[in-house]
Amino acid sequence: MKKNSVHKALPSHLAWHSLYQAALFETDRNKIPDRIAEAEEAILERVKELFVANTDHIEEDQVLDDALYALRALRNCVTPEASAA
Repeated sequence: MKKNSVHKALPSHLAWHSLYQAALFETDRNKIPDRIAEAEEAILERVKELFVANTDHIEEDQVLDDALYALRALRNCVTPEASAA
């Protein structure tokens, strides 16, 4: 899976959101699974960062959870045979 260098230049708290939006608004059905995987990876990286942070981040945790849920729903819509297994 090829990473987009533009997203690597963004801070992690912004990069995941950019990749998330790219997955949601991708119009090429063949590219959607890769976009979802990239977004999920970035979101999980952000979750790891927040896990070790000594700050209150409950709201961001919820936003990240919601984004992961939406990506899973999108994956099930794009590849319904995967959810049947």
